[in-house]
Amino acid sequence: MEFRHDGGGAMTLTLRRVSVRIPLAPGRIVHAVTDADLVVAHGTVHGLIGASGSGKSMLSATVTGLLPARARVTGTVVLDADGRTYSAARLARARGRTVASVPQSAMTYFTPVRRLGSQLAETIRYLGTGHDPGALLRRVGLPADVLRRYPHELSGGMAQRAAVAFALAGDPALIIADEPTSALDATRAAAILDLLGEFAAGGGSVLLVTHDLTALRAARICTDVSVMYASRIVETGSAEQVLTDPAHPYTRDLLAALPENGLHPLPFPTPELVNLPADFHYGAS
Repeated sequence: MEFRHDGGGAMTLTLRRVSVRIPLAPGRIVHAVTDADLVVAHGTVHGLIGASGSGKSMLSATVTGLLPARARVTGTVVLDADGRTYSAARLARARGRTVASVPQSAMTYFTPVRRLGSQLAETIRYLGTGHDPGALLRRVGLPADVLRRYPHELSGGMAQRAAVAFALAGDPALIIADEPTSALDATRAAAILDLLGEFAAGGGSVLLVTHDLTALRAARICTDVSVMYASRIVETGSAEQVLTDPAHPYTRDLLAALPENGLHPLPFPTPELVNLPADFHYGAS
């Protein structure tokens, strides 16, 4: 399969000191993201890893404009295709066009009572790109007859491939993939990661959010990797450096917990992000 970015130019995503706070009730605030710096360069896949509850999905939702309405965001998000700083409202308008997303569970992403072709055609009309639905499915390795199927008639791997086709419908420059392989076996997970790698090789950019380090290491599609813990990015470097010779003890413990490395349990639990102390660090009680 060949992927080529046909949208609005080369895209580099830059986050500078981005923080997200979500008020729950008087005196209770979720410290979802804290002072995050991140760069997803043009034509690359940047992996964002960490245990569940570390803030990864909240960081990706900041880029896609899908944060809760009550969320308070500080810092800047820059999409360098046009050189502009994007507000939350501008990010929401860019969703599906400049920025597209691949969800964690495609089965809940589709409308269950409509055929896939009807939904994909409607998405194309809304985005105004004029793509042929069958061609989009073939681009992700699905036969055109899938258009006649209902979502429940698709396997998990087929549904995730279809979700990638929906993401491509708007000719995005950047794809945010949030745990796109979490419900898949190793073979299907590898296929989805290969699709994202091909999109980046064709000129797009990908922020890949995952806790599946085994699949990530096997796919070898990431140029850079950032590690998130307790709402903060604690390490960033080349994929080879972070995944083979990490500097931060949390990253070392994540890798030691992999099956191929002995399934050593993490020595410290993932902390609750509500009212997280400003000076909290890995190993603090």
